Amino acid sequence: MTALAAGYDTPGWFAPEDCRLADFRAVVETATDPSAYPHADEVREGVLVYGPRLHDSLRTPEGRRDLQAELVRALTDGPGIVVFTGAFPDTAVVDRATAVFEAMIAEQKAAGVVGGDHFAKPGANDRVWGALDKFAVRDPEAFADYYGNDVLALVSEAWLGPGYQMTSQVNVVNPGGTAQVAHRDYHLGFMSQEQSRAFPAHVHRLSPALTLQGAVAHCDMPVETGPTMYLPHSQKYPPGYLAFHQPQFTAYFDEHYVQLPLRTGDAAFFNPALFHGAGTNHSPDVRRMANLLQVSSAFGRAMEAVDRTAMCRALYPVLLQSQADGVAERTLRNVVAAAAEGYAFPTNLDRDQPIGGLAPETQAELLLRAVRERWSPDVVATALAGAEERRTAVRR
Repeated sequence: MTALAAGYDTPGWFAPEDCRLADFRAVVETATDPSAYPHADEVREGVLVYGPRLHDSLRTPEGRRDLQAELVRALTDGPGIVVFTGAFPDTAVVDRATAVFEAMIAEQKAAGVVGGDHFAKPGANDRVWGALDKFAVRDPEAFADYYGNDVLALVSEAWLGPGYQMTSQVNVVNPGGTAQVAHRDYHLGFMSQEQSRAFPAHVHRLSPALTLQGAVAHCDMPVETGPTMYLPHSQKYPPGYLAFHQPQFTAYFDEHYVQLPLRTGDAAFFNPALFHGAGTNHSPDVRRMANLLQVSSAFGRAMEAVDRTAMCRALYPVLLQSQADGVAERTLRNVVAAAAEGYAFPTNLDRDQPIGGLAPETQAELLLRAVRERWSPDVVATALAGAEERRTAVRR
């Protein structure tokens, strides 16, 4: 039974005690059956690898749809990860993008900018946040050649349907750069165990269907350079967003993960619920560069556009007076939940970095902190404006 299966018998909410290593092992210690994935060229370390003959399936609409259905099975019920060798047959396209990314990194360093990281020490590696729009504005022709790639579209559309939203972060793991801690990814993977357990179990099952994680290799990545560590089939463990925080699961991952070498132009895509992490770069001279792709569902947006900053400014004096009048904290929190932005993303990670945690402070958290500390309305207005500015994308 998979993490997305609607009929999985779970409590309303997962708790840390629901995470049992024996149950996890029963899920992940599974062989990947190559006969179930006829379009794949091979199974390597439990991972499905698709090669050049994949393009034969794309010649007809029926063939494309059959292949996409297979990719969905692979990401849901299979190993949770697929690799496309030669995803970019013309590596000159990748090299041109690499030059753009290198220029961005050089400019950041010259400006003294140090990029934070979600699961590794800030500043140890080189990272470009918000690389998608920076790339498009800096070199639109190179951007069009790069993102015109049909393999990227094939798997993104298979998992998310039309209207998906592409984002990108460039990550360079320098020689000696140490491994990330094993984790799951956005959304629930960017939360502490306490935060994620507040979401009901059905959200844990459905959240992985809202995003797709990918990476394009921008250099050759032999194993010594530390390509991403994966634990195939781990996306199928329902309470995994709590489990990856627990030491026994981390230890199991460290003993059983697999790594696949990649060449320039190869791409890997995986279910965001897969346990994974960037590996240690043991090479003496390879700056391992990957373009990390996070593709989001078109459905991850509200129906109406709302000016929540204006709402917060208007409501703050009422909240402050209500607190003074002894109104229950739960009631105040309910008002804030209805008015303020309660989620940290999307944001501008250049200016609103996840340093000191997995996510920046939300607007709702800021407003509640202001009520608790009894800020003046003018101070709150300034803080709200500053937070809004940090979150906004800017023209480069």
